[in-house]
Amino acid sequence: MRRYVALLAALALVGGCTADPADTTPEKQSPGGVLRVLAGSELADLEQPILKDVEKATGITVRLTYTGTLDGVEQVSSGAAGKNFDAIWFSSNRYLELQDGANGKIGTSTKVMSSPVILGLRTAQARELGWDAKRPTWKEIADAAAAKKFTYGMTNPAASNSGFSALVGAASALSGATTALNDEQVRAVTPQLQGFFSAQVLTSGSSGWLADAFKARPDVTGLINYESVLMNLKQQGTDLTLVYPSDGVVTADYPLTVLESADQAAKDRYRRVADYLRRDDVQKKLAGPVNRRPVTASAAEPEKFPGSLVELPFPVKLATADALIDSYMNTLRRAPRTLYVLDLSGSMQGERLAKLKAAMNALTGQDNSLSGRFSKFAGREQVLLIPFSGKVKPTMRYQVPAENPATELGRIRNAVDGFQADGDTAIYDALITGYTEAATEIAKDPSRFTTIVLLTDGAKTAGRDLAAFKRHLDGLTGDVRRVPVFPVLFGESTVADMEEVARVTGGRTFDGRQESLQAVFKEIRGYQ
Repeated sequence: MRRYVALLAALALVGGCTADPADTTPEKQSPGGVLRVLAGSELADLEQPILKDVEKATGITVRLTYTGTLDGVEQVSSGAAGKNFDAIWFSSNRYLELQDGANGKIGTSTKVMSSPVILGLRTAQARELGWDAKRPTWKEIADAAAAKKFTYGMTNPAASNSGFSALVGAASALSGATTALNDEQVRAVTPQLQGFFSAQVLTSGSSGWLADAFKARPDVTGLINYESVLMNLKQQGTDLTLVYPSDGVVTADYPLTVLESADQAAKDRYRRVADYLRRDDVQKKLAGPVNRRPVTASAAEPEKFPGSLVELPFPVKLATADALIDSYMNTLRRAPRTLYVLDLSGSMQGERLAKLKAAMNALTGQDNSLSGRFSKFAGREQVLLIPFSGKVKPTMRYQVPAENPATELGRIRNAVDGFQADGDTAIYDALITGYTEAATEIAKDPSRFTTIVLLTDGAKTAGRDLAAFKRHLDGLTGDVRRVPVFPVLFGESTVADMEEVARVTGGRTFDGRQESLQAVFKEIRGYQ
């Protein structure tokens, strides 16, 4: 989901008009303007300490529009990004550069900072494993995970670069690859990777949200994330030991990259911002509160950032990278269980119901875009549809097979196409039914990731209320109590109530009012 952050330059420009004559740095003398940047959401922590300084020093407003990894790649490759942005700033351009459509779309790149993807363990667990004193290999990490000596959270590799980097790092190290990973090497280490991912108990489409979820789950002992995120958690009081695999990591290098479609004025603004960000004093600030590694040698801080990290090879073929993501989604990870609690009340008639059907059908393989490919229902996934209006309708159950899923996906599509809207809105009766169904399925198979998506376009007009739902939730225990709900804001849904549902269940809200419902449903897939 995109979030727009405008860093207003008015005060800086006014200040420039009244500055002391001695203040004649080139940045101050340069004309201002706006640099429009399509950016990864993990850059949000740069807004206050760094980008405000850019504005003060250069007069240039750096306006970040946040996007997910695949959506960003898709926008650049298709040329859509060039219509609205001057530059991109992702954690890495490696996957983007494998896309045929990226050729000729991106121009000069400037590496601004870096952060390796590593493992953070709660200190007691790190001591027990001996990893507070020595760096383990990826094989030792995978073996310990398979033996359930620790559990961890990691972002979804199809939605977030930190998860993809961890997937590439683990596969490369376990295969012993000294050059770019290939399909045969991935197949050879599939059993080890399955063991490693069996210990993953938290997932997310966002590195930041995952860190917050980890803080709320003391039963989870590990977190795979950017070094900067883990350092930030430590600074906030989380007791963590940072574990650097001895045989290598994959590092985010945050290249600020101008788009070829940008006009000359925008390219000039890009160059001035990039030059400013590489100044030694700014590099030292990046190493400070935002915990990124400087890229200039003169600003290095070896006492804060351990050195001697081996950089593992990244795939050089798009087919290999895509196959690795496909393998994770359909074979390597714990199989998901997704419950969709869907409002079919009278207010959903017409365009709203059509949008719901389109969004659900896209998940059955009807969306042929890059992001659509990796957000469709996966092999081994269990899908439960719980439609409701004034009463909760019978649950529809589907099991997507690992091989030849088309028939089962077609059954889901047919069910969705048959939806009709009429009647009142029993939101919380339906949500309680969702938890009851989840409890039944978890009792039969506790190994799956279980999540609930709630879509409603209005307030409750029938059945139990929010307070009754919270009382029901208080009576749940164990894995069932930890099932998150992801409410989608849509139509006239009551925002405060939906945010409360997300808060008490450990989920988060998604806004289907500001962008297409199909895009929102794809984004939610990163959390399932």
